[in-house]
Amino acid sequence: MATQSTPKILNLPIGLSATGMRQEFDSIGKVDVPANHYWGAQTQRSLIHFNIGHDKMPKEVYHAYGFVKKAAAIVNTKAGRLPPWKGQLIQQVADEAISGKLDSEFPLYVWQTGSGTQSNMNVNEVISNRCIQLVGGTLGAQEPIHPNDHVNMGQSSNDTFPTAMHIAAYKMATEKTIPALKRLRDALDAKSKQWANIVKIGRTHLEDATPLTVGQEWSGYVGALDDSIANVEYVTEGLLQVAMGGTAVGTGLNSPVGFGDAVAAELSQLTGFAIKTATNKFTAQGTLDRMVRAHAGLKGAAVSLYKIANDMRWLGSGPRTGLMEMTFPSNEPGSSIMPGKVNPTQAEAMLMVCIEIMGSDVAVQMGGSEGNFELNAFRPIIINNYLHSALIMADMCDHFREFMVEGAVVNEAQLKSNIDRSVMMVTALSPVIGYDKASVISHYAIDHNLTLKQAALANGVDEALFDRVVVPINMTKPGSADVPAKS
Repeated sequence: MATQSTPKILNLPIGLSATGMRQEFDSIGKVDVPANHYWGAQTQRSLIHFNIGHDKMPKEVYHAYGFVKKAAAIVNTKAGRLPPWKGQLIQQVADEAISGKLDSEFPLYVWQTGSGTQSNMNVNEVISNRCIQLVGGTLGAQEPIHPNDHVNMGQSSNDTFPTAMHIAAYKMATEKTIPALKRLRDALDAKSKQWANIVKIGRTHLEDATPLTVGQEWSGYVGALDDSIANVEYVTEGLLQVAMGGTAVGTGLNSPVGFGDAVAAELSQLTGFAIKTATNKFTAQGTLDRMVRAHAGLKGAAVSLYKIANDMRWLGSGPRTGLMEMTFPSNEPGSSIMPGKVNPTQAEAMLMVCIEIMGSDVAVQMGGSEGNFELNAFRPIIINNYLHSALIMADMCDHFREFMVEGAVVNEAQLKSNIDRSVMMVTALSPVIGYDKASVISHYAIDHNLTLKQAALANGVDEALFDRVVVPINMTKPGSADVPAKS
């Protein structure tokens, strides 16, 4: 490589004032691109050939790619493979990508080459042309900063794209999704403790069951989220292994020895994440199993969230003819025709979000299973679905918490009425008078529309015994039957 003097780095804002088209080139030939954008020929070809729908590659992928390009430039500069000024200039522009300042320069669609090569080249071309602008060069000349030779030095789309995927997914999960899940979990826990001694009738098979406290019921929701959060955290940690250093097929061709480890170390410094290069690059590039497991963790959390939200909308059904056990905030009118109607819209939105995540998991599973030979070529659909699922889960958890859970109120009068009318309280008598006699009493109460106590007294149960045994709060814990059964 010929020696080149260090040019003056200009202090120019991001943006191009040119109009019309300019000519760029790649290995196939020349392509006209919009003169007011930094991207080059390969990006433009992708826009022509893959102008499909409205689904754009998530910006989080490009921000993560900024970290990858910066880390690689640092390593290549330290190794003397890049002149210091070139390495520093690439790092400077990579920082612009990381910060989102170049987002308008990343226009590609999700539906593109399955390796993500076009998005990688989009990043390479944009960084190259922005660097050329900053040294007063001619955009499209690919000199003095070449998109492949310099920005992509020691790299392949096959190892950089999954690395960017893992960084983007890990960042989203740890900075947004997991914290939002924990905030919702803590709000549910606060309500569980607040209602620890409020007794209600339980339900199994949608039928009346024995009593428990509202706090106990909600502690079940807390426990479900505890398990879900622990699982999401575990599978998310698996994303810290990245494919960097494998280049084309996992062998590391065209990268120096130790390149993957060195770039991973720099990525750890830049992101604050404990990133390390995968032990087996062939696994890291031939599969996307870690991404599949990470999304499966979100799917598992969605199952728990669906159950919680669905329970709540039923518990709050009414206000006159439903279960009416809870009242939730009236956030907005619920009907264009029925005045005064208010609906459990946050629960409905949560259910839709969970359905979307569950459906996305099918797409991720199928994409992950298509890891043919040395390359999984279904990467864009997997990262798009993961980031979408992680984002809507995070946002929905915060909205559900703020606009439904935190303002929830127990209808104690309704709960007491349910207890007074419950027949399944007879279960407490069963160890004392025997199952068969208790069964007779319960059927008698139902058939004659009596309270349980009335039916019990009518069938020979001593009133003092009934009052001592059938105590709702005592029935919410073991040991409520303190009188031995008659022989």
